[in-house]
Amino acid sequence: MPSEWITRHDETLALQGEWTLANYRYIKAALNQQKRDDTLESAVSLKAISRLDTAGAILIVELIGVKKALTVAEWANELPGEQQALLIRIAEAMEAPLSVKPPSYSRVSQALANIGEHMVALWSQQRQLMAFIGLVMATLFNLILRPRRWRLTATVAHVQQSGLNAVPIVALLTFMVGAVVAFLGATVLEQFGATVYTIDLVAFSFLREFGVLLAAILLAGRTASAFTAQIGAMKSNEEIDALQAQGLDPIELLVLPRVMAMLISLPMLAFVGMLSGLAGGAVVATLSLDISLMQFITTLQKDVSVTHFLVGMSKAPVFAFVIAVIGCLEGFKVSGSAQSVGEHTTSSVVQSIFMVILIDALAALFFMEMGW
Repeated sequence: MPSEWITRHDETLALQGEWTLANYRYIKAALNQQKRDDTLESAVSLKAISRLDTAGAILIVELIGVKKALTVAEWANELPGEQQALLIRIAEAMEAPLSVKPPSYSRVSQALANIGEHMVALWSQQRQLMAFIGLVMATLFNLILRPRRWRLTATVAHVQQSGLNAVPIVALLTFMVGAVVAFLGATVLEQFGATVYTIDLVAFSFLREFGVLLAAILLAGRTASAFTAQIGAMKSNEEIDALQAQGLDPIELLVLPRVMAMLISLPMLAFVGMLSGLAGGAVVATLSLDISLMQFITTLQKDVSVTHFLVGMSKAPVFAFVIAVIGCLEGFKVSGSAQSVGEHTTSSVVQSIFMVILIDALAALFFMEMGW
């Protein structure tokens, strides 16, 4: 079928006109009207082509085939040299298509690579955490001698949110765990006729470890996630950028009130957890072990020194600082999407719980070596 770009003269298919990108759609439609079998058997004439670019050259190579295009200089001498070179270059590129095979690795190599990636990510994460802790400490020291810049209202609000509102759940959980510890201790100690030492077991475990540890883990899941979500939402809405544009320091405005609130809340919650755990152990001792409440209190006064209480309470500020800093840092890492907020909220909870347990284990080793 004759067209502006393709005409047939007997057994010869003549290409003519401007074979350029501007006419690509029309040339493609004209080529589709030609039957492929007839096209392959027909001779092709290129002498009537007035202009040719890469798009048109690709269509010509697809029409005549790669092998014939490579020998265009032999059968199309009338075509300008630059157009012949263009056809040959396109044909060479189409003759050797890119076929990049992905390298194959063994499962052991992949496992080692994954471990390496996780270690690099962990190291980078810890470096960011240490840098952020340094930034928070520097800002805190700058504000110590400037009471007018303390955000007391925000601090009190966060104390209520993270501390006061968490008292019921902390008290309930530690009460139940204290009851469970008393049950388990009595079950084992009964075999040796030493049921009365269940009191010491509950007292030592909650004063030194469980009271502050359970409170810290609860706050890691409850408050660190809230800090991350709050700051992350502000980051997504570009509110932090607005604060910086106004000359306000986000660390001073957003981080320090939360850190101070945690430093106040967690020691109080740890104290509540210790009392609730002892209360749970006392209830079990009274109801199941025939140990009266007066005997329970007397044994506590006689066998348990205040050192155990001080050891437990000394961990609370450290846990509080780490939890608050991790929660705020993950909030600042949010990239702007809702998915990023969820990912960093999960990350803040996991990191906080991991760091709390790690610090608690190191502190236990330290206090054991010191004999405290």
